[in-house]
Amino acid sequence: MATTVVAAAIVRAGQLLLAQRSYPADVAGLWELPGGKVEEGESVSSALEREIAEELRVQITVGRGIGGPVTLRDNLILVARHAWLLDGEPVAVEHTAVKWVTATDLREMVRANEVVPADAVWVDDLVGLLGEGSR
Repeated sequence: MATTVVAAAIVRAGQLLLAQRSYPADVAGLWELPGGKVEEGESVSSALEREIAEELRVQITVGRGIGGPVTLRDNLILVARHAWLLDGEPVAVEHTAVKWVTATDLREMVRANEVVPADAVWVDDLVGLLGEGSR
């Protein structure tokens, strides 16, 4: 059975939260949607809430899925969910940095290969979310 990794597309005031990878070497320095692995017996939403609390020290609420699943490698699938901050201001606990970006910023970062390839697949979906604004 495949392991699922879930990523949060956290949107606030028409901007998307990105986190800068510190490892592994092949993606260090690139920006990504924060998230992590779904543990056995855990739902995608609860895994994402837990991972974001650990990585960014904030609470979120999780919404609908974004785009389709991305195969990272055999038995490892990445999915994304729309999310909103409930409490706190994100801090980089497990990342080098965090930042809020606009749709234009995101497209420019993807063109410049500054976003991890797996997340770059969803650029159109993410830009669409930013057009919807915040909840």
